[in-house]
Amino acid sequence: MKSAIITTKLENPSEIKIDISNIDRAYSDICSVFKSREAAAEIARLEELAAQPDFWANRENSTQTLKSLNQLRPRLALFNEIASLCENVHLTFELIQTENDASLTSDLIEAMQKTAQKLSEFEISLLLDEKYDSNSAIISIHPGAGGTESQDWAQMLMRMYTRWMEEHKFKYSIIDQLPGEEAGIKSVTILVNGLYAYGYLKGEKGVHRLVRISPFDANHRRHTSFASVDVLPQIEESEEVAIEEKDLKIDTFRSSGAGGQHVNVTDSAVRITHLPTGTIVQCQNERSQFSNKATAMKILQSKLAELAARKRQDEIDKLNGMKREIAWGSQIRSYTFHPYNLIKDHRTSYETGNVAPVMDGYIDDFVKSYLHFIKSS
Repeated sequence: MKSAIITTKLENPSEIKIDISNIDRAYSDICSVFKSREAAAEIARLEELAAQPDFWANRENSTQTLKSLNQLRPRLALFNEIASLCENVHLTFELIQTENDASLTSDLIEAMQKTAQKLSEFEISLLLDEKYDSNSAIISIHPGAGGTESQDWAQMLMRMYTRWMEEHKFKYSIIDQLPGEEAGIKSVTILVNGLYAYGYLKGEKGVHRLVRISPFDANHRRHTSFASVDVLPQIEESEEVAIEEKDLKIDTFRSSGAGGQHVNVTDSAVRITHLPTGTIVQCQNERSQFSNKATAMKILQSKLAELAARKRQDEIDKLNGMKREIAWGSQIRSYTFHPYNLIKDHRTSYETGNVAPVMDGYIDDFVKSYLHFIKSS
């Protein structure tokens, strides 16, 4: 299914009709895939289950019921909003034709652009059906070798992602951040709360490469920088991996700000080491040591779940005699700012020369192309 695309400035009636036809075609496509009446009936059934007095008798089943409700309700609401927007587009266009009122053109432009955006959102939501897609996400960014240059690139990526989160109304909190000595960051971990946060961001995992004229080089030479992005689903309580207390080493320390300054006079920051795997997580964003420990444990749960999933996949590949084509941490995307402007995803081959909106957080086309890519694979 392809999204509706607004191709004109809407100054020509015949071109307007083409764009409305694109919207109608996209709406027809989602209607053929998403059965709104069936979804409404399923929501009613699940709500009736949730209202039963013994609903929490089986915690695992009740958790899954609520998870299904939290997925279906916003999807049906978005579908109904699109239906209303499509109707509004047609009514406005008819008014322009019958009343010969050109002043309504700006209203039509706004309605069509909003409808196309919502259709694109719905299309992406239909692609998010893997196990952890609906979960919140934990995203970590680490610069590669190269000192200040790579650390600045890591901060640029952090800004790109937080702008995207804000645009899509995802709540996020910076769990741990280590500033660079001159500029940029040495590392950052961000918890992204919201439905499908992991599904949207999972394709960002990998190495991101930047080519530009360095602002830190007095000779204005071209530099190549790398930063790795890791994305994990936040594991829900019912899916948690069993962790024994004896397998943990817990250290406390003072939260640090830029230049190594202590921003808290108490040892509120927490570092947890999982001894059997050597996995280390830390959190220092809260003033409370208890809160930081709870958040660090959530991140540890996600990391251990990923390790277990990776081990299972490796065993399956070994049994099937397969070698995975893409190694963990392989380069996924190049951002070239000199001698030309181009951002290219090496997995999907999707590319754009319009780099400014991408760096301002508009990564939706990259997200969508990746989701289509893994579906077709």
